[in-house]
This record gives sequence, C-alpha cells and structure tokens, in this order.
Amino acid sequence: MPVSAQLLPPRYRSPRRAGRGAMGEIYVATDEVLGRDVAVKVLAERYAADTGIRQRFKREGLAAARISGEPGALTIFDVGEWEDRPFIVMEYASGGSLEERIRSEGAQPPERVLGWLEEAAIALDAAHRRGIVHRDIKPANLLLDDRGEVRVADFGIASAAGFDSLTLTGTVLGTAGYLSPEQAMGKRATPKSDLYALGVVAFELLSGERPFESDSATTEALAHVNAPVPSIAERRAGLPPELDRVFRRALAKDPERRYGSAREFVADLRDALADRPTALTAVLAGEKPVQRPPRGYLLPLALILAAGAAGAIVAAIVASGGSDPQVVTRTVAGPGRTTTVPRTVTRQTTAPAPPPPPPVAASADGHTLNDNGYSLQQQGNYAAALPLLQQAVQKLAGTGPSDPYEGFANYNLGYTLWKLGRCDEAVAYLKRAEHLEPDRSEPRAIRKQAQHC
Repeated sequence: MPVSAQLLPPRYRSPRRAGRGAMGEIYVATDEVLGRDVAVKVLAERYAADTGIRQRFKREGLAAARISGEPGALTIFDVGEWEDRPFIVMEYASGGSLEERIRSEGAQPPERVLGWLEEAAIALDAAHRRGIVHRDIKPANLLLDDRGEVRVADFGIASAAGFDSLTLTGTVLGTAGYLSPEQAMGKRATPKSDLYALGVVAFELLSGERPFESDSATTEALAHVNAPVPSIAERRAGLPPELDRVFRRALAKDPERRYGSAREFVADLRDALADRPTALTAVLAGEKPVQRPPRGYLLPLALILAAGAAGAIVAAIVASGGSDPQVVTRTVAGPGRTTTVPRTVTRQTTAPAPPPPPPVAASADGHTLNDNGYSLQQQGNYAAALPLLQQAVQKLAGTGPSDPYEGFANYNLGYTLWKLGRCDEAVAYLKRAEHLEPDRSEPRAIRKQAQHC
C-alpha cells in the first residue's frame, strides 16, 4: 500500500507498507543511494512520545547491528530518526516468513526444515556469543531472502549485554505459543529461552502445529510450564520416534537440561531423522540437501546419501521370519522411464558385516587422517574411525590457531571416544578442542555429557 513519502527521509523513495512489528510499522522502499529495495521499520506514532520505548527501539537497532553481517542474520544498513520518529533500515527479505509458509502449506519436508533451522541456528549462536538474547523467536521472525535462506529478524524485545535493560523480572515478553517456561513465569530470558523457542518452531515446521497449541494464549503459556512434551511422532505419520527424545530435551522445563547451542540441537535433529524411511526417497526426488558444516568438523549428521542421475536403485525388502525365499522389488529410474522388476532372494537372518574402512597410507598427513576418520564417523563406524583420529591428533599436535584442523581432530576424537563409551578418555580431547576453538559450542556440550556418563 503506497504511503506518504514524507514518512521517511527523501533518500528512501516510494515507500509502501509491508506489515507491522511489535513496536512499529514495516515499509519497503527504494534506497536511491544503494540502488535497491530495503525494509524500513519505523516506531509507531503512538509510542514516539514515550522516552523508554524510543530507547528500546534504538536498542533494537544497535543489538541487531552487532550481529549484522553474520550468516543467518538480517543486515542492518542504518539507524536514525526522521520527523521525531526513530527508524531502522535493513535488508529486505522478499521471500516472506516461515509463518506464511506454515499457514499456506502446513508441515514442511524434513530436509527443508533442517536447512532453515541450521541457518537460524548460526545467527542465534552468534547473537548469544555477543550477549544478545532475542526473546521472541517464532516463524514470523524467521524471514526468507530471495535465495530461500532464513534471516533472523526483529530484535525489538532483545536484551543485549552492555545496554541498560528496559525489561524487568516479572514482565512477560514474547509470543505465548513460543514462550519458554521461565518467560511464561515472568523470569528473565536467557539464551536457553531462545533455544526453547527454536525447538517449538522446529516442532511446528515438522508437524504443522505447535506442541501446546491452543485457542487460548493463557492456556498455551501455562502448558509450556506444566504440560509434558507431546510425541511429535504421533502428530505426523512418517516421523521417527527418535525425534521424541530430541524434543524432550529441546523443550525441557529446566533450562539446564536443554541443548548447549542451537547448532547442537539442529545436529541432533538431523541425526534422529537419519533413519527416517523416506529419507532416501526425498533425496532421489531432488529435494535441496542440507548445508553441511565445514569439512572435517563432526556434528552428529545424518548418513550421507549418494545418488546418480541415472540408474539409481532403491531396494525395498519384504521382511519375514526364517530363511525362506522372499520377493523383493527393484525400482530402476532412468531417462523417461521407471520400471519395477520383481526378483526372488533368500532373506538373511543376520545383517552382513560392514565393509572394511578404506586403507590409509602410514605417511598420510593429519588432514587426510582426520577427513577419513570423519567420513567413518558419518557412517556410524566409530571403532574404525578411532585409530585414524588418534593418529591425526598426534600429527596435528602443536599446530594451534594456524591450522583449525587440530581443533577439528581433537573434537572428532573426543566425540568418537564418547560414542564408544570411553567417556573419561574423551574429556581431555574435548577440553583441548574447546581451548583451540572457543567460539564453538559443540565441544563444551559433548564434554559436559561425557563428564556425566
């Protein structure tokens, strides 16, 4: 909707209202200096005379600017004031919000959800490292740019270390459907509160509904405090029961029982979805794969699936007891045709042994040893990964900040020892990884688990 051009400084031409935020109105305008469309958030006129609200609005811009430029964060171009009304100029995310996607399409494909959550997680973890708590993570504040990638928006009620707090304990801020239990009880929000809200968003994206959804905002807020976490596997057919364990932790009432970082949560989600029966089908159907972390750094990833453009084979075995011959089908996909071919095989009563790990030359450097060990970890073959990672740590020892692989290798080795139940041995390597990569949350999170196993 076109609006008066006097609402914004002259440099922002042809403004049109695009929506409303918690404290103001959002306009899209053409920045004649940058030569592109931008989003401009203007403090609502009814708040402009309130000094406290004006300070909070400006703090939003300062808080968002502190993480502007981080992957997954909305870029802030300018913070200013015009005609006695503060404004914030930011990147225009033309793809709408995840709220709009849920409203129009319902539950989303898991691979797509994982990609969106990973992008949001990177921005949230970056904000938390800088002392910024968002406080209102919800699908409406997760915007999509023209590439379909998520941008975290609206730090309007964010708290930031280094700024005077304008919110007091006992004041409930946020949106009822995504409130952490501590926020619902009027306690101060922490990074763990944002992680809880991200868990609610993930539940909604995967199932099509919030875990405690209700027509009453009060009832829903109270459910976050008192109600047990429902089973997502029972909400949507095809989702694995293993997801319930992930959401019980993500939505734990006690903040200390939740995940240590947003990326750790998303990695565990991906791990739980690895055995989903439709995962291979989704990849072969051409769904966009989830962006992987940097090479050589292990997160609990789903099994990597490889599929050729032609001749891809999906085998579906009809299981039954005994060793009688069984009928199986093989679907062969080729250019312009799909053929289902029946054949008879004898069902094996025991699973075949996994293939041996590829040989690694004794002279291999630490990078190669780590990468080979990392590949075996992704396959769940931790026993085979262990000696390679032990050699990698030895060869990379002392390289320190000049080579990030020393941190990668120490984390991978510690993680492998933890998965093998050798928790006491794992701790030392995880501590070394923490020291080498202080900005990474994963080594600390796994170390805490190893210390209690």
